[in-house]
Amino acid sequence: MDAQQLAALDDGAYEVIAKDNAHPPARDPETWAALVHSMNINRTREAYTTMLARTAATMKYRKSERDVFQQECLARGEAGRREWFATRLEYENWRRRAGNFHQTMQKALADVGRAQKTINRSANHQVAQDHRERLRELSLAISRHQAEHARSGGIAEQCDYELWRLLDQITVPIGPANEPTTLRTMLDIYWTDVEPVTAQRAAEDRAEAMMREAPGGQSSRFAGTPRARHVDNGKRLA
Repeated sequence: MDAQQLAALDDGAYEVIAKDNAHPPARDPETWAALVHSMNINRTREAYTTMLARTAATMKYRKSERDVFQQECLARGEAGRREWFATRLEYENWRRRAGNFHQTMQKALADVGRAQKTINRSANHQVAQDHRERLRELSLAISRHQAEHARSGGIAEQCDYELWRLLDQITVPIGPANEPTTLRTMLDIYWTDVEPVTAQRAAEDRAEAMMREAPGGQSSRFAGTPRARHVDNGKRLA
């Protein structure tokens, strides 16, 4: 039974399937996979939680009944004692079976919890991969923007320098030790296809490097020496 077929069952039939597959040695691998599928795992958790609560309530009720019965038997003297001991084995066998069932449901619920963690990790990993891919695309766009300025020989604005500088400021974790690696390094090593270096490409790279090494990362429009102001230099030109 696959996940979609299981999802189509009513609550009663679903609970029977969940109960029959609660004990690991009795599980059908395909059915268990459907039970802990992202489509059904919340419903499976609810089924086991309901069975646990119902079993606990029944055990408590039977224990209360048994206590009252014991007091009644003791009050009737020897005949009551014989009746108490005559029914004791049956009750103890039931209590043991109910306790085993309760433990089985608890363990199944724990297995569902572990399956949920696996689903969460997988989902988080996929989200992280999607974010990383978006970051790669953004880094490539910034790099192309910088390369286009280098090729055209145009004058970069301050906002251009600030944008390009992000490639050297923002880092992503890489490797087993999660070493912080700049976006520019990621582009140089991991995110950009290797191309043969031509004379033109080498010249463009040199121009790009010069732009990166501009003083303070500022546009030339904002660099240079301020103009001097002269207020009455003694020549009395006014």
